[in-house]
Amino acid sequence: MADYMTDYNSMKKIVIFGGGTGISCIVSGLKLFPVDVTAVIAVSDDGSSTGVLKEELDIPAVGDLGKVLLAMANVDEDFVRLLRYRFSQDGSLHNHPVRNVLLAALIDLKGDLTEATKYMCRLLKIKGTVLPLTTEKVELVGHGGEQDYFGESAVSENVKDIDYLTYDRPFKITAEIVEKVQEADLIILSPGSLYTSIIPHLIVPAVREALARTKAPIMYISNLVTQPGETDGYSVSDHVRVLNRLLGPRRVDLVIANDGAVDMSVSDVYRTKENKSVVALDRDKIEALGSQLITDDITWIDHGSIRHDALKTAYLVFSWLMG
Repeated sequence: MADYMTDYNSMKKIVIFGGGTGISCIVSGLKLFPVDVTAVIAVSDDGSSTGVLKEELDIPAVGDLGKVLLAMANVDEDFVRLLRYRFSQDGSLHNHPVRNVLLAALIDLKGDLTEATKYMCRLLKIKGTVLPLTTEKVELVGHGGEQDYFGESAVSENVKDIDYLTYDRPFKITAEIVEKVQEADLIILSPGSLYTSIIPHLIVPAVREALARTKAPIMYISNLVTQPGETDGYSVSDHVRVLNRLLGPRRVDLVIANDGAVDMSVSDVYRTKENKSVVALDRDKIEALGSQLITDDITWIDHGSIRHDALKTAYLVFSWLMG
């Protein structure tokens, strides 16, 4: 076991697709285990600081990428706090976190977002790989019967009126993604916004083709709560069914889902104040879709918010890989 843990090349290889808080939580747990993790991050976000920098500097979205970099970092906490620091004073830097400004500067210095990200990985002593889906500035587009919705924020607000998603133009994905997918022992679709963090990967032809060719099983780590306007009333199997429709010849082979009870006082606040509900675990329907189900109590209440327990969830992934 000691030789296995010290030989990086012998580690099992995981490629995880996602964006935002969901994938950040999962990789913060996976980094504690002897696995080779590659995180592929969607770059179509257009909100808050990310949206401002994207428009003013004509660069891809850096916000979700920055969150994942910090989640995978192996440096002292003061450095992480510095990069997480968000300017609160009025002025041109208002609401910008340091990590976003640094990534924007590195794009200019290093030539593109992939090279900027590689530099940040070295700076943060990350034992794995973080890749943007593309180095190009792209926008998510939702197509409905009556109108189209331009940008991730508009898509999120109008999912019920959208028939399908595309990008505003064709683009090349980061070259290393295909290689990493082919070498992987496991592909993970992370928790997070189904329509604006996960599906943005699966609507890219090159990603679908790579997933179709790899021998690695595809795992979905289910969301814990629904997202208002996007997945109201969705069960775990509803999420899987949507993903399967976009995976072409593949399907979700494995599902990790929570089977623990969520504190009623917390879930009631989610339901009444945020219009969110706990995602129902419908075992029979999941298995009917051909997915192997792995369950445990994987929730963690963080200052009143329902989160994945990063360590327990990562342990389930690692246990399956080594089983």
